[in-house]
Amino acid sequence: MTYDVDSVRARFPSLASGTAHFDGPGGSQVPAAVADAVRGAMTSSLANRGSVTAAERTADAIVLDARRAVADLLGASPGGVVFGRSMTQLTYDFARTLATTWRPGDEVVVTRLDHDANVRPWVQAASAVGAVVRWVRFDPESGELTPADVAAALSPRTRLVAVTAASNLIGTCPDLAEIADLVHARGALLYVDGVHYTAHQPVDVDAIGADFFACSPYKFFGPHCGVVAGRPDVLSDLRPDKLLPSSDAVPERFELGTLPYELLAGCTAAVDFIAGLVPSEGDRRTRIAASLAAVGEHEHRLRERVEEGLAALPGVVVRSRARRRTPTLLVTFADRPASDAYRFLAGLDVNAPAGSFYAIEASRWLGLGDAGGLRIGLAAYTTDAEVDRLLAGLGRFLASA
Repeated sequence: MTYDVDSVRARFPSLASGTAHFDGPGGSQVPAAVADAVRGAMTSSLANRGSVTAAERTADAIVLDARRAVADLLGASPGGVVFGRSMTQLTYDFARTLATTWRPGDEVVVTRLDHDANVRPWVQAASAVGAVVRWVRFDPESGELTPADVAAALSPRTRLVAVTAASNLIGTCPDLAEIADLVHARGALLYVDGVHYTAHQPVDVDAIGADFFACSPYKFFGPHCGVVAGRPDVLSDLRPDKLLPSSDAVPERFELGTLPYELLAGCTAAVDFIAGLVPSEGDRRTRIAASLAAVGEHEHRLRERVEEGLAALPGVVVRSRARRRTPTLLVTFADRPASDAYRFLAGLDVNAPAGSFYAIEASRWLGLGDAGGLRIGLAAYTTDAEVDRLLAGLGRFLASA
């Protein structure tokens, strides 16, 4: 299937500026359809959810539509889709709630590969109840984190394992299905950070075996909010702190206060946008899979072009080396800080930021300290011409020393 990147780009107003965006891992650009959906909800007659007035019914329909859309994107149950302000906020909420079921000496497993939003909430929640934190390392040379690495950290006292579906720093994608089998064999729960993964790969929460799968719509063309798709049976057993009059039904039990209806309308529009990236037939879930398969081929081809170009540049070290990874490359330079390259490229209207991007444990484990490296992120709207601009810009940067 031919992927028409020019047609896709035409639906993003911000791309008309001419800036080449390699900063998608920190937040994608937004198509007009999503912005229109947000505006449409905000200018509609709205009220708190209900069934009596038209305004109440509009609000209720927005929420239910968003749950169904995200469920189609993730292969999850709509009844397990929880919305919140951000993935970080939701993970803190779930960590505090799950910690009420832990006892001193219970164990929680986190990894050196993860974004801190899937590390610190668990470390802090464990500390509050006297649980033990066990760390999983990854190979800094290959970037791989294997099921065997996770298995070595498991014990009969393991209660939860938190692991990324894809590193937002170096792109590594661990084998989640095998990890899930190991975790569940111990009777523990698996919390997956899918923030970076969801923009690039078809997701099937059931096939992965995740008990919780967290993601952020603003990484896949949507508005700024967070989502956790949990197994409804697991969610039913959890008792978060909540206001007395608020609903105790799942998933509303985990959503504190009135939901941002305009952002949820934007989430639905973002999922529909993904489903329409390539012409295809079938239900929305089927069309999403077809679109992401086409996007994946496009991004993989461009990633190979970037890697070939970087290999020809002197003093450039590519830190993204895992066998299975997203189209995200972390780059460092032999004699110059990555922050200098970031600023140089910005002067050429090429956006490729530098830092550790909250993956502080991974950056330190790679020997990069808190500074990290230059992150090059490809997206559905990236073109060959932009890759050429990036590589030419890096060549000029290196020649300017």
